[in-house]
Amino acid sequence: MLCDGFENQTGSTPSGDWTVVSPDCSGAGTATIDTTTAHSGSRAVRINGAAGYCNHVFIRSAKNLSSVGSVRYARIWVRHTTAQPTDHTTMVTMADAADGNRDLRLGGQNGALQWNRASDDATLPEQSPAGVAQSLPLPTNRWACVEFMVDGSAGQLRTWLDGSAVTGLTADGVPTHDIDGQWYNRTWRPQLTDLKLGWESYGGGADTLWYDDVAVGSSRIGC
Repeated sequence: MLCDGFENQTGSTPSGDWTVVSPDCSGAGTATIDTTTAHSGSRAVRINGAAGYCNHVFIRSAKNLSSVGSVRYARIWVRHTTAQPTDHTTMVTMADAADGNRDLRLGGQNGALQWNRASDDATLPEQSPAGVAQSLPLPTNRWACVEFMVDGSAGQLRTWLDGSAVTGLTADGVPTHDIDGQWYNRTWRPQLTDLKLGWESYGGGADTLWYDDVAVGSSRIGC
């Protein structure tokens, strides 16, 4: 449904299949096409992510991704420069039509990757020391392959980093303390409609990120 290495971008501002958006408020964050750093080819999207709530900046796919169906797989190559902070940050969001169009968010907290629901602030894994230990930090200063699967019918979510499954980023339908116990404090059957790549910080946490070779489909795409 979506497969883009940004090679068809001709200007410095993302265009065509992508629109620059600031969902809540805008500030110092920027999204540009970069020709100096890329995973493949000669172009990638560069996000200058500033710290502070009103610096949200994303690029949003113009594709109708709701037509993927109830099971969505994604593969995103990402490179960033600054270790994830203690504060909550987000780098990938998807609107959930079954949750008031509030976003399902992938980012970090307490120095490791996490999923977060905007509607009730539930986290995956739970942000206990034992829960955070089941996740991993996103590597810095190199390209990393992030994959995920969201099954809306079964209410399940799985995540891979560089091809390996991450236990703490897995909601398998059976509540497990420190991992997905909080996630299943209510019935969760997402209907995701879009894909946004960028950066938002809810406190401290500036970062520079690049996204490239982004793909979304109904089966696992792989790195």
